[in-house]
Amino acid sequence: MQASESQRAVAAATSIALSLGLSADDAIVLHDSNKLTLRLLPCDAVARVAPAAHQVAQFEVDLAQRLAHLGCPVAALEPRVEPGVYERDGFVVTFWTYYEPATSREISAACYAAALNRLHAGMRQLDVSAPHFTERIDSAQRLVASPASTPALVDADRKLLGDTLRELRREIGERGGEQLLHGEPHPGNVLSTENGVLFIDLETCCRGPIEFDLAHAPEEVGAHYPGVNKDVLRKCRILVLAMITAWRWDEGDQLPDGRLLGTEWLSQLRAALDSQESG
Repeated sequence: MQASESQRAVAAATSIALSLGLSADDAIVLHDSNKLTLRLLPCDAVARVAPAAHQVAQFEVDLAQRLAHLGCPVAALEPRVEPGVYERDGFVVTFWTYYEPATSREISAACYAAALNRLHAGMRQLDVSAPHFTERIDSAQRLVASPASTPALVDADRKLLGDTLRELRREIGERGGEQLLHGEPHPGNVLSTENGVLFIDLETCCRGPIEFDLAHAPEEVGAHYPGVNKDVLRKCRILVLAMITAWRWDEGDQLPDGRLLGTEWLSQLRAALDSQESG
C-alpha cells in the first residue's frame, strides 16, 4: 500500500480492535502488499487489512473456519472476537491468531509436502465455489496483450510471455484431475510455528490440478508429494513463472524492485523453455 493509505489502514485496524475489546496500542507491519498484515500489541492478535473495493475477506474467513474444523493446517481466526469481516474508513479488517515462530524457521521439504497434502485432502471434502486457475492466466494474458498496461515490455518479450501463457493454458487445462487448491502456497504463505506448519492467505483459493499449487512451493517439495505428474508439474512451474513475470511489468505494480525482478524472471523463463525443448 502507499504510505498514506497504510496509515489509514493501521488506524482502521486499531480502532476496530479497540471497539472489540482488544488492546492495540501498537501495530507492527508483518507484510505489506495488496493488503496490510499487522501484529497488534499488547493484545498479540493479527489484523489483515484491505481496501474494501478489492477483497474477498468473507470468503477467506468462511474457508478458514471450515478447514480448521476439518483439522487442516491453517492459521486460525482470533478467538477473542466474533469471526467476521469488519469495515471502517474504506477498509475491511479480519482478525487472526498470532503464532510465535518455531525455534527453527526452516521447513523441510518433507514437512512442507506433508502439510500441503493434508490441506488438499481437507479441501477435497468441501463444496466451495472458487474461480478456476485459468482465470489467473487470463488476467496475465490481458496484461501482456495491452501495451497501455505494460508499456515498458518490449515486443519480443511480450510475444514470449503471450505465447507461453496461451500454450501452457491449453496444455495444462486439458489434463483434468482438478480440485480445490490454496492457489499460492509459496513460502511467504507458510508459517513455521510451534503448532507445526500452517498455511495463511486463503483468498487465492482456486480450482485446478494439485501441480499448480506445488509449482508455487520450493522445487524439492514436489519430490515428497505423492502422486505427482512430473510433466504437468514442470509445465505448471513455467506457467507460474510466466504469470508472475507478466504481473511485474504491470504499470500499476507496487512490488519493490518489481521491474528488476521482471527482467530477471524473463531470463529465467527463457532458460526454462530452452531446457524443456532440449529435454
